[in-house]
Amino acid sequence: MQTVNGWRCMRIALTGGIAAGKSTVATRMAEDGADVIDYDHLAHILQEPCSPAIDPLVKAFGPGILNGRGGVDRRILSRHVFGEGAPDNATETLNGIMHPLVYELARNRERSLVGDGRKHVIVHDIPLLGEVMDTIPFVFDAIACVMAPEDLRVRRLVETRGMTEEQAHIRVYVQGDEASRLRYADVVIDATQPIEQTFEYVDSLVGQWFAEE
Repeated sequence: MQTVNGWRCMRIALTGGIAAGKSTVATRMAEDGADVIDYDHLAHILQEPCSPAIDPLVKAFGPGILNGRGGVDRRILSRHVFGEGAPDNATETLNGIMHPLVYELARNRERSLVGDGRKHVIVHDIPLLGEVMDTIPFVFDAIACVMAPEDLRVRRLVETRGMTEEQAHIRVYVQGDEASRLRYADVVIDATQPIEQTFEYVDSLVGQWFAEE
């Protein structure tokens, strides 16, 4: 149990590799009454015009990453970070700019949720939790990891996001291996089982978290 602005709440971390089914699980948790803070969404907010991330991103990767509105063109930024010829430290540079700002937004979001007299289960939806676990400024009551085999995740990326198999394998690879996520997991959610069973398990988890004293 955590304290946010003097109010008690359950703080949960939800993680999982790309195309593992984490977003589906997060949506179900929200339907069950949890408050979900989506770190990908926060990162997108920070790449919009006038964000405090814009200037440091331009200094690091050049003005060519901007779109016509003054925000970040994420496809171009992705090529600078993950594409052929990208500097070896490009990912570290990007994370150094984005992570502190994302954490600040997450903290502000937590503060806006509590204080209404009801119990909150706050789920931090963090794709790359294993990579930031030692530095993230939050303590979690439980860490849930959504799992699916690599071949299934690659197939999903090809079928739903229009990637080539090579692109899909690269995206899966750069997010790290499953061992790094499982090392911290208290709960494993198997996203290969029928969706009804997955939802039943997620419902029971959220119910348990709300029942915690």
